[in-house]
Amino acid sequence: MKLVASFAAALAAVAFVTPASAQISDDVVRIGILNDQSGVYADFGGKWSVEAAKMAAEDFGGKVLDKPIEIVTADHQNKPDIATGVARKWYDVDKVDAIMELTTSSVALAVQELSKDKKKITITDGAATTRLTGDLCSPYGFHWAYDTQALAVGTGGSLVEHGGDTWYFITADYQFGYSLEEDTSKYVKAKGGKVLGAVRHPLNAQDFSSFLLQAQSSKAKVVGLANAGQDTINAVKQASEFGIVAGGQKLAGLLLTLAEVHGLGLNAAQGLVLTEGYYWDLDEQSRGFAQKFQKRTGRMPNMIQAGTYSSVMQYLKAVKAAGTDATEPVAKKLHEMPVDDFFARGGKVLANGRMIHEMYLFEVKSPKESKGPWDYYKLLAKIPGEQAFFKASESGCPMTK
Repeated sequence: MKLVASFAAALAAVAFVTPASAQISDDVVRIGILNDQSGVYADFGGKWSVEAAKMAAEDFGGKVLDKPIEIVTADHQNKPDIATGVARKWYDVDKVDAIMELTTSSVALAVQELSKDKKKITITDGAATTRLTGDLCSPYGFHWAYDTQALAVGTGGSLVEHGGDTWYFITADYQFGYSLEEDTSKYVKAKGGKVLGAVRHPLNAQDFSSFLLQAQSSKAKVVGLANAGQDTINAVKQASEFGIVAGGQKLAGLLLTLAEVHGLGLNAAQGLVLTEGYYWDLDEQSRGFAQKFQKRTGRMPNMIQAGTYSSVMQYLKAVKAAGTDATEPVAKKLHEMPVDDFFARGGKVLANGRMIHEMYLFEVKSPKESKGPWDYYKLLAKIPGEQAFFKASESGCPMTK
């Protein structure tokens, strides 16, 4: 009888321990931050997004379900083949559970597709194309910080409503640029404006002279820069040399963040209208995160870095709520759980994986208006998430049909 009792107790102990140990695969929750850390988007997200992810893991307590959280990182060099190679190794060899940030739309699309096949979660913060939650959506793919539709509604809509009804685009020659030009063009036309033309430039272009001359000769009221990062900085600086704004045309930075404004300086950037999903000086919540980030990095965060913190934190909350890091239950929780933090107030994830939240229309201050370092923006308008982003039923995502 004693032997039977001991055997029963041992079985009970096994039954108790096994589910707990099976909650987290490999006894570690690994999150990969995959982005550009050495090229045109190094300041846009880069190592600063990695620091934001590490901050989120630390603020969560360093553990989830009593297992350690590990942040791994790699530079994809803006090349989809390199990115998918890294992602495949992370999944197959290094046992990474989810990949996030994913600056560069062509990279994000490639990694999301691979992750769909591998049944792994991706949360995109740095890439903009609406195809991530549109025709190429994934049940395990989420889009967090912004997208080209939100930028088009914010910056494009504002300028048309204030008289900028003819446009010429200078567009980065890859998926992000095409998507941003297309979405903004649709919105401009819907508001009664016209698109007079467009020219495409290679990624990481140094000389914008021929592109700017074409934009200048078009006589369009607005020159839309459908690019980002160092490309936008180079275009704005050279536009100043060509007298684009002095000649009466308006420059629209369709994807411009605090990082690029800082790189340009207020003398060059003043008067630019832009749309972001976060600004460090909006309120106490946004300032609280920004001050911690600045103490750690020496700079203020933009919406990509703030969004990366938010997405890592929400993923960890979903793992805790699901009681496992298994993909299906965590993805279910990410769809179900509200997002309410310094980045997204009352945010929610739609059926296509798009997280909707308020976006903000800003104008860059003049040097005289700025009260000190990083005091760059004037808030012009808040754009509710329901207006800024496509409805799931309008996105073209097959999962919503």
